[in-house]
Amino acid sequence: MAVSSSLILSPLHFNFIANNKDINKNLSFLSANPLIFNISSKPTNINKGSSIVLCSYKSGSGLTAEDKRVLRERYGFDPNEYISEAKNERIKEGKKQGKGKEVVAEEEAKVHRTTHKLLQVLGGKAKRKKLLSPKGMDVRPMMEVVKGAAFDILQAADGCPASLRPGRWLDLYSGTGSVGIEAISRGCSEAHFVEMDPWVVSNVLRPNLEWTGFLDASVIHPVRVETFLEQADRFAGNGPFDYISVTPPYTQVDYGMLMSQISKSPLVGENTFIVMEYPLRTDMLDSCGCLVKIKDRRFGRTHLAIYGPKWAQKKRKSDKTLQNTT
Repeated sequence: MAVSSSLILSPLHFNFIANNKDINKNLSFLSANPLIFNISSKPTNINKGSSIVLCSYKSGSGLTAEDKRVLRERYGFDPNEYISEAKNERIKEGKKQGKGKEVVAEEEAKVHRTTHKLLQVLGGKAKRKKLLSPKGMDVRPMMEVVKGAAFDILQAADGCPASLRPGRWLDLYSGTGSVGIEAISRGCSEAHFVEMDPWVVSNVLRPNLEWTGFLDASVIHPVRVETFLEQADRFAGNGPFDYISVTPPYTQVDYGMLMSQISKSPLVGENTFIVMEYPLRTDMLDSCGCLVKIKDRRFGRTHLAIYGPKWAQKKRKSDKTLQNTT
């Protein structure tokens, strides 16, 4: 007797003793197992006294991807072979249907992701506390030298070199949350984090907020930045923010459109400061709505532009004049 099916999972082979009692016992065991079997009485050319069972796994039968891996390993198969083959088949099928990029992106998202502690809080009450960040380049946190310079400029422009004034901070493309966390540590009373990657939110951003003790002073918005800006009143309806940091993935945004959207948003007020990180060879305007550019610095291939109210620009000019006089 041969038992066979069309294969969804690569076949697992079981040998049975050819007597009715043992076969019935084994089939009773298999019927209780989440693997699904199709049985055919068609004979095959195999040695007497043995049978081959070819089994297939159907979606929804209860086995997870980890269960499949363990089963394959237990019966002597390469546990990663099916995963790679299935991935390639899904990508090929997606390309046939014109969904190649979406399928590849989905498969890449399933790759196991890990974290490490390379970042730290630079100043304030959480100074020197280490922060989690994802390994690899899928999330690119602001460099610490850039972050330190940004806060030094903001504190000086705001008239309080030792700390930030109490206010609300909006961290767009927050990723690890290191910028918003730095803001709370240095004196901000509340920070909003906008991050669309659910894995980053649950495994990096939220643990960082818990570790620093800032979770109660934080609001996480797991949406796209474009959606957040379009529906600003719904997500943060308490008026303009005092500070906004914008650290997007360089190659995935149009800076002209992004700045236009930010400048027209009700989240920006006449006393708001905006910290914008952007790559080399990107043209940035000298103003953002009612705000003017008060600083533009280069750090290798990274540029940092800070926009603020006109009074902050005048204050910096008067401070420079006073320093030159003395």
